[in-house]
Amino acid sequence: MITIAGRPIGPGHPPYVVAELSGNHNGSLDRALAIVDAVADAGAHALKLQTYTPDTLTIDCDAPAFRVGDGHELWGGETLYQLYQRAHTPWEWHEPIFERARERGLAAFSAPFDPTAVELLEKLGVPAYKIASSEIVDLPLIRLTAGTGKPLIISTGMATAGEVEAAVSAAREAGCTQLAVLSCTASYPAAPSESNLRSLPLLGALTGEVTGLSDHTPGLGAALAAVALGACLIEKHVTLSRADGGVDAAFSLEPAELAALVVESERAWQSLGEAVIGPRPSEREGLRFRRSLHVVRDVLAGEEVTPGNVRSIRPAGGLPPDAAIEVMGRRFTRDVPFGTPLTWDLI
Repeated sequence: MITIAGRPIGPGHPPYVVAELSGNHNGSLDRALAIVDAVADAGAHALKLQTYTPDTLTIDCDAPAFRVGDGHELWGGETLYQLYQRAHTPWEWHEPIFERARERGLAAFSAPFDPTAVELLEKLGVPAYKIASSEIVDLPLIRLTAGTGKPLIISTGMATAGEVEAAVSAAREAGCTQLAVLSCTASYPAAPSESNLRSLPLLGALTGEVTGLSDHTPGLGAALAAVALGACLIEKHVTLSRADGGVDAAFSLEPAELAALVVESERAWQSLGEAVIGPRPSEREGLRFRRSLHVVRDVLAGEEVTPGNVRSIRPAGGLPPDAAIEVMGRRFTRDVPFGTPLTWDLI
């Protein structure tokens, strides 16, 4: 189990829902703050940013290696610098966004991408850190964030088992005692068929840590399935409206969908229950209304048992329905009134 801003996260607790703002502010602080309010109204538990500038991630170069492939569904042909310029959250916005989030009861933290981002976030008092999938190989960054003593969430998109193990080991060696690892398909948007959610228990066994899902698929299906496979934390990108467009809008939830995720993920978790087969406490009343053999008209002593006077009906209390073949043709030992459960002493 880990704890972020006083909220426990682990198998014994409802899923922790993190709303990713990312570039869905579309260059407007007012829109960013409106998304914070929508996230709070939807009942999510946390808001997450990404803390970088184009210059802390790359350089302004248009060589082929610095361009997104032309075939990319959303960002094809853009240089990395152009994309990050469009998508980044200005550092001076972090404080008002975090302040609004805290006012609305949300934990607010971020994914830093370099030491200067960690320095900023430490000044702002974030309660946790996220390592983005592409940064899982940046072990110095992992050690730096782990060394703050804050809970650390590591996304594992694109990573091999060896890379996951190296990242987890780096975090632990740097002093991290609260760690979560997220399954992730680092494509935008991601196809549900590439989610491989059956790997979640494997990820938990490999690391021994709390597991979750950073989800870029459309809708709620993958997230809810992940809860059934042990995910304790669900992260989804959120926007006010996909129709507004924006760098991440295509794979983001709208507020009503986020609200549904909060409700349905908790229901999914509640539904897991225990690995037992048998009647539940709430089914006890229902047990009374199973079928059994009953006398369905008044009969006299010595009268023969027939399908006309004994039938399998609800409620329970009489002999089981399968006993019908054994009782037909026998005789009643005494007068029996209509509605009496048939028992062996009556025939």
